[in-house]
Amino acid sequence: MKKEKNNIENDSQIAIFRGKKIRKIIFQKEWWFSVVDIVGVLTGSVDAGAYWRKLKQRLIEEGSEVVTFCHGLKLEAPDGKMREADCANTEGMFRIIQSIPSPKAEPMKRWLARVGYERIQEIEDPELATKRTKILYKLKGYPDDWIEKRMRGIAVREELTDEWQKRGAREQKDYEILTAEITRATFGITPSEYKKHKGLKRENLRDHMDDFELILTMLGERTTTEIHRTNDSKGVPRLKDDARVGGQIAGSARAQIERKLKRSIVSKKNFLKNNNRKKIKK
Repeated sequence: MKKEKNNIENDSQIAIFRGKKIRKIIFQKEWWFSVVDIVGVLTGSVDAGAYWRKLKQRLIEEGSEVVTFCHGLKLEAPDGKMREADCANTEGMFRIIQSIPSPKAEPMKRWLARVGYERIQEIEDPELATKRTKILYKLKGYPDDWIEKRMRGIAVREELTDEWQKRGAREQKDYEILTAEITRATFGITPSEYKKHKGLKRENLRDHMDDFELILTMLGERTTTEIHRTNDSKGVPRLKDDARVGGQIAGSARAQIERKLKRSIVSKKNFLKNNNRKKIKK
């Protein structure tokens, strides 16, 4: 099994297969899935991790090449922390599924094939990915105006992380450090502190931001992107300095808004699926 560093934190997502959560992430321009999560769905094991470790050892002893299809990528664990997990792409998962005797395998194969096909479509036509994301947010009950801001924020984030990659950010930790620098300068707290403030665990922080929080996040990240380009910054230390400045500019805007509104922009609001009206609320 190979160990790799996935380099854009927002690429990590949760997929649902028959009510079960399966973590997935974009790596090398395609979806990679958590092997443990899929093993858990197929076997119903109370300890899918132990099942996969034993299966992996058996495959290695048999000389199978299946394990070589796996990469160690960082995914969000149940405790909310980013931890390395065995992941495989669609082809690799098909190979692994073939090694697991289970009547549940065929529906899973069809699901993986559909996800893989959709990803190919999205690569050929990126607008499809945007449309599907909008539909998912709509189904979760988010209002249209919030969805538009969130989608714009995703585009701004992707542009920034592309700059980071071109300018020397390589490790997952680099992206975490740079993101934390912007967030701290903008809101006065780090992303992990922000999630705790909102009472979140595994949930995506930005999916629980209100309009002001999303707008200020975009301002900090968009400004940072332009500062990188203006300074032609290279290397994580210089990128970190730019990120702090970009965040400070957004933080200054936040302070002015708070003075006028006489309240904090850093909100405890979060989106609750069981909210009857399905809106962002306190």
